Amino acid sequence: MGYFNYLYYYDWTYIAFMIPCILITLFCQVKVNSAYSKYSKIPNSRNMTGEQAARQVLYNNGVTGVTIERVSGKMTDHFDPRTNVIRLSDGVYDSATVAAVGIACHEAGHAVQHAQGYFPNKLRSAILPLARLGSTLSWILIAVGLLIPNFGNFVLDLGIIFFAMSMLFTLVTLPVEFNASSRALKCIKETNMLSAEEYPGARSVLQAAAMTYVAAALTSILQFLRLLLIVNNRRD
Repeated sequence: MGYFNYLYYYDWTYIAFMIPCILITLFCQVKVNSAYSKYSKIPNSRNMTGEQAARQVLYNNGVTGVTIERVSGKMTDHFDPRTNVIRLSDGVYDSATVAAVGIACHEAGHAVQHAQGYFPNKLRSAILPLARLGSTLSWILIAVGLLIPNFGNFVLDLGIIFFAMSMLFTLVTLPVEFNASSRALKCIKETNMLSAEEYPGARSVLQAAAMTYVAAALTSILQFLRLLLIVNNRRD
């Protein structure tokens, strides 16, 4: 149980590395929920729905062949590059609020990235299968490596490599998300989708959402450093 205590319980590395991550993640979730709740209740002056806003971004960037669909749930909005479909949640698709415009334009920004071959987006798509494999296998390999007296170091190294794959994905996600928001806000301002008074609300929603990705990247980095310490202690 000693090695598992390192991984899951109350050694100093957990307090030093993981507790701050949990608090930051919770704070970011509160911020994004608060911003969405506030600005999803404020109608925009042009009465523009999320679906219409997404189409405006596509049109302004000369992107065609993208379908816009409704998807159930709250804040389930996303762009699927495999099918070239923007899916907007119930509270965004036909909602004419400040938040709906911001979120829809952000997802359309991802579609523009895909159409224009934005490199960080292509890189993220390329490493996605490895990231999924890494997130599934890394903890299993590390746990097994900590328990095996012989050849355990080799298994641990594999676990660290697999975890690094998933960490890389979270890091590459940052420029992709920030760029999609930048494209969205630029189009909103250039086309006057929102008034000067409404624009800061959309920006607040997108900034709050972006911070959740920053928190995820920070958590991944600190988990990686913690794993390195655990593995180093095991070898000593």
